Amino acid sequence: MPDTISKPVRHAILGAGGVGGTIGACLAHAGASVTLVVRRETLAQHPKQLNFESPLGKFIADVDVAAEVPPADVLWITVKATQLESALGALKNPDGVRAIVPLLNGIDHVALLRGKYGASRVIPATIAGEMERVSPGHIVHRSPFLRLNVLSAGHALLEGTLDQFSKIGLSCRFIDDEPTLLWGKLVFLAPFALSTSAADKTVGEILSDPQWRSLGEGCVREACAVGVAEGAKVDAETVVSGVGAMPAGMKSSMQKDVEKHNAPELDAIAGPILRGARKHGIEVPATRKLVALVEERAGYKESRLA
Repeated sequence: MPDTISKPVRHAILGAGGVGGTIGACLAHAGASVTLVVRRETLAQHPKQLNFESPLGKFIADVDVAAEVPPADVLWITVKATQLESALGALKNPDGVRAIVPLLNGIDHVALLRGKYGASRVIPATIAGEMERVSPGHIVHRSPFLRLNVLSAGHALLEGTLDQFSKIGLSCRFIDDEPTLLWGKLVFLAPFALSTSAADKTVGEILSDPQWRSLGEGCVREACAVGVAEGAKVDAETVVSGVGAMPAGMKSSMQKDVEKHNAPELDAIAGPILRGARKHGIEVPATRKLVALVEERAGYKESRLA
């Protein structure tokens, strides 16, 4: 576990999309040292400011921009799961980074990162909210909520950082139980992402259509059954109620990827449920149907889910 440090924490962010831009803008606005790591071919044109628009406020924050990860106390990894392995090429000197905090969708990336960089250096975390990069350096956070949960192993290093986030308006928590941390997001995310992407509807339109709502709630219950079998403390009825309270106009990032003809994060989001179901002998017909419908809409077959 990283030790407490007295000097200001240096942050690097690998991934300049909606999540990375949100983290970077909020940290820089709070006065932290932030380096945004972008693709080398975009480095010269990328702005050195982040323009952040949110129900939490609107502000412009200065950041450094680099093509490689510099020495840092915390490296936030915020790329899409489909881009992770290629993006890690920017981490030339892992020993120069004290802690790695991944904010990717899914679960499997944690084991991958620990295998590469060591278990003690990787601090799992999750973020929930609708965040989008509408242009380089311009980030829009649309949902009325923005929640950041971090495994308690990161408390010593990140307590001050989470305090900074909380002052801006983020809801932040340390969570002791890793399966509950990771599955606690996935059981919300997978039904939301898969159903909105399969139907090309907002969450409100899904909830108002009996057939789509039934399919989405079936996916919730299947995801929770697998999560419980994996050791997570999750409850299907709580998740169903939570999804029902989401803003009606929300779209998922997977839905937006399909609209833009980008490869959706099917393996990251649905893969743990399908693989866990096989492992524990749990039937997941709603999840399988939604995955097939997303693949049909996207014209994209995720071979690892076969």
